[in-house]
Amino acid sequence: MTIFRAMLVAALLGCAPAGAQEPATPPADVAQIQAVITKLNAYVALLNRTLRASESIARYESWVRAKSGPTGKERIVYGLYSLYDVRGEIAKAQEAVTAEPAMPELDAAMPAYVAAYEALAPIVTEADGYYERQDYKDDKMAGGKALHARLAPAIAAFKAERAKVDALLAVEKAKADVAELAMIEQAEGRKARWHVANVMLRARQAVDLFPSEEKPVVAMPAFEAAVLAYAGAVKEMDAYSAANPNSFFVFESRPRSFLGKLREFRDKLQAAKGDARKGAGRDLTWLVNDYNTMVSTSQSATQFAK
Repeated sequence: MTIFRAMLVAALLGCAPAGAQEPATPPADVAQIQAVITKLNAYVALLNRTLRASESIARYESWVRAKSGPTGKERIVYGLYSLYDVRGEIAKAQEAVTAEPAMPELDAAMPAYVAAYEALAPIVTEADGYYERQDYKDDKMAGGKALHARLAPAIAAFKAERAKVDALLAVEKAKADVAELAMIEQAEGRKARWHVANVMLRARQAVDLFPSEEKPVVAMPAFEAAVLAYAGAVKEMDAYSAANPNSFFVFESRPRSFLGKLREFRDKLQAAKGDARKGAGRDLTWLVNDYNTMVSTSQSATQFAK
């Protein structure tokens, strides 16, 4: 497993501002933003749920060479992870493809992603059973080799479609996040929900600049600017929290903690001239895990606040 293999979940967008009194017919701009949010949330839900396939692939590739496959001589056989039932998420994503507003590139990429997932999933399930039962102990890995011949091309196709749809979703979601932030401010002012949305928007902008296998060298000026913007958002949220106690549920300390770790990561990258391969990349998994926890807790950050 490489130091850059980390799985990012995407945050769902909120629809109507909580507690806001909506008119029977919302203004056109608000209705349009809500339509975008509804559509993207269907896509995000599917991508988050099918991230399990990426995790299963990562587990498999941690002990199997992608080109040669299993040999039967492995010291440790980890198998794969079982997948989740995503029929509901697939159905909603398929409905979203034809829903307004049109997002031509993303809408075109989603059916291909679903097809790649549906081709991969039954093979993963079959392979998971094979390794869970430890059939390879009796057949000298013959079944594992046969499964790999089917898994390898399915994995390659899935990875390609996943990368494509992730990139396209990021573009659309970035635009929607900015629009949603403005909508919340217009409806409620810069209160608790605005601060949560603002912090998550700035965090994602920094995370999007993290190194990857394809781009292990980080563009430090852009990353530094993103970290500073995130720091400003965290300080604003802390000031609001101090003036308005109990505004946040569980979430309140997480942005601060993530900021501290983000700064440590930035400092290591600066020492390595942005090259994560020179040590800083080892922190990436922990950072992504912390970010993913922030994503999860942000969904109810103000819902249960006192």
